[in-house]
Amino acid sequence: MREALTQTFQNLWAHKLRSFLTMFGILWGVISVVILSATGEGFRRGNEHVLKELGKNIAIVWGGRTSLQAGGERAGRRITLTAEDARVLREQSRLVRVATPELQRGGLSVKSAFNAGAPSVSGVEPSYQDIRTLDLEQGRQLNWEDERQVHRVAILGDDIFKQLFGGRDGIGQPISINGVGYTVVGKIRHKDQDSNYSGPDNDKVFVPFAAMARDFPLPNAPSPDAVSNLIIAPQPWVVDDLPRQLNARTGPIREIDWALEKDVRHTLARHKGFDPDDKEAIWVWDTSVNSLMFGRMVDTMRDFFTTVGFITLVLGGLGVMNIMLIAVKERTREIGVRKALGATTHAVLRQFFLEGFFITMISGSIGLAIALGLCAAINLLPMPTRFEGMILSPEAAVLTVLSLVGIGVLTALYPARRAAEMPPVEALRYEM
Repeated sequence: MREALTQTFQNLWAHKLRSFLTMFGILWGVISVVILSATGEGFRRGNEHVLKELGKNIAIVWGGRTSLQAGGERAGRRITLTAEDARVLREQSRLVRVATPELQRGGLSVKSAFNAGAPSVSGVEPSYQDIRTLDLEQGRQLNWEDERQVHRVAILGDDIFKQLFGGRDGIGQPISINGVGYTVVGKIRHKDQDSNYSGPDNDKVFVPFAAMARDFPLPNAPSPDAVSNLIIAPQPWVVDDLPRQLNARTGPIREIDWALEKDVRHTLARHKGFDPDDKEAIWVWDTSVNSLMFGRMVDTMRDFFTTVGFITLVLGGLGVMNIMLIAVKERTREIGVRKALGATTHAVLRQFFLEGFFITMISGSIGLAIALGLCAAINLLPMPTRFEGMILSPEAAVLTVLSLVGIGVLTALYPARRAAEMPPVEALRYEM
């Protein structure tokens, strides 16, 4: 084996230009596979990250107006949501894991000892913070003790925190909201959020729901216990079933009555007395459906990039095969002499197979190293929203290596067999 390897490298070195041109096709193919696959994976993960900044597969529910008659009530009745509706969903909907009310007011005056602003203020329960990914950088979160005792405490988004306190430590500092004193207990990490339903969380102030309902109820609301909206998180199996619902559709996507939306509508219809088939009575924005649609688009883009890369790699492999066939033709007399001196068919097959295989593997390894270096260099640069950098997933890496080995075997085997099966007498007679 050592003799065969030595002879292989001697032959490759003797034809340096041809070997280089042959290797370049494989090298470029591997770089294309890795770069395009890593780009697609970076977009996929970036998309997942941005969507989770809004919440972990949440749905937002707003009250609407009925469009159908029900229970003796005419169409056009306004449906007002309350905190009680969140409790009903928690207890009666088998598809809902978490349901929590949100009370929002915009334009409230918020002042610290150093500056002032007019951000959106939201009253929320502790469970809201987890499903809406309100991860803290400093301080503590709102808890159920704050809710029970109606504590006047607040957590601030990153931008409004900086606006009110500059570079100072604002944790434990007093602020006033429309003249009512609150204490800052937490600061939310900066969120790269490009989708929202009432403004970015970086510009918001969050306080206990009970304190908000007492101090700043909704003005001109038809009910004193009215809330702005409900935030719900479905059971994990509900999200897992979304692709099946999408694939089972018989009409346009817009006509799908998604399971979560349908269940929420039917549950609230029993409680509030509207027709369960009335889609205008409440509005539901299911972000997990958006994640599914956008995820499929990104996955398709990633698969397209990867396919283009593999086509490039296959073309490089065909280049190796063509060059090896030319090498076999050029060395026909050499093959005849070796066979005449006693070289077996297996020895000739092994010699030419190793030459083709090593060309593929060496150039592929160099291409992989260059591609990984390019990915690492690009990842040092600032990344745009929805792109987390050049990420080569373990699956893509394994697939690239296996494809490289497979192409190396296939492209080397055919020329090697042509060389091994050549009759020695005809080989010795051959003239270029």
